[in-house]
Amino acid sequence: MKTLIVYGTKYGCTEGCAKDLAKEVTGEVELCNLKNSKPADLEKYDKVIIGGSIVMGGIQKEVTEFCSTNLETLKGKKLGLFICCMRDGETAETQFNSAFPKELVEAATIKGYFGGEFILKKMTFIDKLIVKKVAKVSSDTSNILKENIHKFAEKMNIA
Repeated sequence: MKTLIVYGTKYGCTEGCAKDLAKEVTGEVELCNLKNSKPADLEKYDKVIIGGSIVMGGIQKEVTEFCSTNLETLKGKKLGLFICCMRDGETAETQFNSAFPKELVEAATIKGYFGGEFILKKMTFIDKLIVKKVAKVSSDTSNILKENIHKFAEKMNIA
Protein backbone atom coordinates (compact mmCIF):
# COMPACT_ATOMS: atom_id res chain seq x y z
CA MET A 1 0.00 0.00 0.00
CA LYS A 2 1.25 3.45 -0.96
CA THR A 3 0.00 6.48 0.90
CA LEU A 4 0.47 10.12 -0.04
CA ILE A 5 0.19 12.80 2.62
CA VAL A 6 -0.19 16.25 1.06
CA TYR A 7 -0.45 19.35 3.19
CA GLY A 8 -0.31 23.09 3.35
CA THR A 9 1.31 24.88 6.27
CA LYS A 10 1.97 28.49 7.14
CA TYR A 11 4.15 28.31 10.25
CA GLY A 12 5.00 24.59 10.42
CA CYS A 13 2.33 23.13 12.70
CA THR A 14 0.64 21.12 9.95
CA GLU A 15 4.00 19.96 8.63
CA GLY A 16 4.90 18.61 12.08
CA CYS A 17 1.55 16.83 12.37
CA ALA A 18 1.92 15.38 8.85
CA LYS A 19 5.37 14.03 9.75
CA ASP A 20 4.04 12.52 12.99
CA LEU A 21 1.20 10.94 11.03
CA ALA A 22 3.60 9.55 8.41
CA LYS A 23 5.52 7.72 11.15
CA GLU A 24 2.37 5.85 12.18
CA VAL A 25 0.82 5.04 8.80
CA THR A 26 1.85 1.58 7.60
CA GLY A 27 3.29 0.81 4.18
CA GLU A 28 5.15 3.20 1.93
CA VAL A 29 4.36 6.82 2.80
CA GLU A 30 5.31 9.92 0.85
CA LEU A 31 4.99 13.48 2.18
CA CYS A 32 4.37 16.49 -0.05
CA ASN A 33 4.31 20.12 1.10
CA LEU A 34 2.05 21.73 -1.50
CA LYS A 35 3.80 25.07 -1.08
CA ASN A 36 7.02 23.56 -2.46
CA SER A 37 5.81 20.97 -4.99
CA LYS A 38 2.88 19.05 -6.42
CA PRO A 39 2.66 15.24 -6.55
CA ALA A 40 3.35 14.01 -10.06
CA ASP A 41 0.89 11.13 -10.34
CA LEU A 42 -1.94 10.45 -7.88
CA GLU A 43 -2.75 7.17 -9.64
CA LYS A 44 0.23 5.42 -8.01
CA TYR A 45 -1.22 5.90 -4.49
CA ASP A 46 -3.83 3.69 -2.84
CA LYS A 47 -4.54 6.22 -0.11
CA VAL A 48 -4.33 10.00 0.00
CA ILE A 49 -4.36 12.15 3.13
CA ILE A 50 -4.85 15.91 2.77
CA GLY A 51 -4.22 18.38 5.57
CA GLY A 52 -3.89 22.06 6.20
CA SER A 53 -4.00 24.67 8.89
CA ILE A 54 -6.79 27.11 9.44
CA VAL A 55 -5.49 30.66 9.40
CA MET A 56 -7.91 33.59 9.55
CA GLY A 57 -10.80 31.14 9.12
CA GLY A 58 -9.57 29.43 5.95
CA ILE A 59 -7.21 26.75 4.74
CA GLN A 60 -4.17 27.44 2.54
CA LYS A 61 -4.85 28.36 -1.08
CA GLU A 62 -2.57 25.57 -2.32
CA VAL A 63 -4.70 22.97 -0.48
CA THR A 64 -7.89 24.36 -2.00
CA GLU A 65 -6.35 24.35 -5.48
CA PHE A 66 -5.02 20.79 -5.06
CA CYS A 67 -8.45 19.54 -4.00
CA SER A 68 -10.24 21.33 -6.85
CA THR A 69 -7.76 20.24 -9.51
CA ASN A 70 -7.81 16.58 -8.43
CA LEU A 71 -11.38 16.27 -7.20
CA GLU A 72 -12.48 13.32 -9.35
CA THR A 73 -9.29 11.31 -8.77
CA LEU A 74 -9.40 11.96 -5.02
CA LYS A 75 -13.02 10.79 -4.76
CA GLY A 76 -11.87 7.39 -6.06
CA LYS A 77 -9.15 6.96 -3.39
CA LYS A 78 -9.21 5.88 0.22
CA LEU A 79 -9.17 9.42 1.50
CA GLY A 80 -8.30 11.06 4.81
CA LEU A 81 -8.72 14.75 5.60
CA PHE A 82 -7.40 16.72 8.57
CA ILE A 83 -7.02 20.27 9.79
CA CYS A 84 -4.87 21.95 12.37
CA CYS A 85 -6.54 24.82 14.21
CA MET A 86 -6.78 26.31 17.67
CA ARG A 87 -10.55 25.96 17.90
CA ASP A 88 -12.43 22.87 19.02
CA GLY A 89 -15.92 21.45 19.10
CA GLU A 90 -18.50 22.93 16.77
CA THR A 91 -16.20 25.74 15.62
CA ALA A 92 -13.51 23.26 14.53
CA GLU A 93 -16.13 21.15 12.77
CA THR A 94 -17.42 24.20 10.90
CA GLN A 95 -13.87 25.14 9.90
CA PHE A 96 -13.20 21.57 8.75
CA ASN A 97 -16.34 21.44 6.61
CA SER A 98 -15.57 24.78 4.98
CA ALA A 99 -11.88 23.88 4.37
CA PHE A 100 -12.55 21.07 1.89
CA PRO A 101 -15.01 20.63 -0.99
CA LYS A 102 -18.26 19.02 0.16
CA GLU A 103 -17.72 16.07 -2.22
CA LEU A 104 -14.39 15.26 -0.56
CA VAL A 105 -15.78 15.61 2.96
CA GLU A 106 -18.50 13.11 2.00
CA ALA A 107 -16.02 10.76 0.28
CA ALA A 108 -13.44 10.80 3.09
CA THR A 109 -13.00 7.57 5.04
CA ILE A 110 -11.28 9.38 7.90
CA LYS A 111 -11.61 12.95 9.11
CA GLY A 112 -9.45 14.51 11.79
CA TYR A 113 -8.70 17.54 13.88
CA PHE A 114 -5.15 17.67 15.26
CA GLY A 115 -5.23 20.84 17.35
CA GLY A 116 -2.82 23.65 16.67
CA GLU A 117 -0.31 26.07 18.02
CA PHE A 118 0.66 29.72 18.14
CA ILE A 119 4.44 30.13 18.08
CA LEU A 120 4.74 33.89 18.12
CA LYS A 121 8.38 34.14 17.01
CA LYS A 122 7.44 32.41 13.73
CA MET A 123 4.58 34.81 12.98
CA THR A 124 4.48 37.98 10.97
CA PHE A 125 3.86 41.19 12.87
CA ILE A 126 0.27 41.37 11.59
CA ASP A 127 -0.51 37.74 12.49
CA LYS A 128 0.95 38.27 15.98
CA LEU A 129 -1.18 41.35 16.45
CA ILE A 130 -4.34 39.52 15.37
CA VAL A 131 -3.61 36.50 17.57
CA LYS A 132 -3.00 38.74 20.58
CA LYS A 133 -6.23 40.71 19.98
CA VAL A 134 -8.60 38.00 18.80
CA ALA A 135 -7.34 34.85 20.56
CA LYS A 136 -6.05 36.78 23.57
CA VAL A 137 -2.75 34.89 23.39
CA SER A 138 0.42 36.67 24.48
CA SER A 139 2.88 33.78 24.62
CA ASP A 140 3.61 30.58 22.70
CA THR A 141 0.73 28.12 22.99
CA SER A 142 0.65 24.55 21.71
CA ASN A 143 -2.31 22.24 21.68
CA ILE A 144 -1.21 19.45 19.32
CA LEU A 145 -3.49 16.46 19.92
CA LYS A 146 -1.08 13.52 19.51
CA GLU A 147 -3.83 11.06 20.45
CA ASN A 148 -5.97 12.32 17.55
CA ILE A 149 -3.04 11.81 15.16
CA HIS A 150 -2.56 8.28 16.50
CA LYS A 151 -6.26 7.39 16.15
CA PHE A 152 -6.36 8.85 12.63
CA ALA A 153 -3.37 6.68 11.62
CA GLU A 154 -4.93 3.57 13.14
CA LYS A 155 -8.13 4.11 11.15
CA MET A 156 -6.19 4.83 7.96
CA ASN A 157 -4.16 1.65 8.44
CA ILE A 158 -7.27 -0.53 8.44
CA ALA A 159 -9.13 1.43 5.73
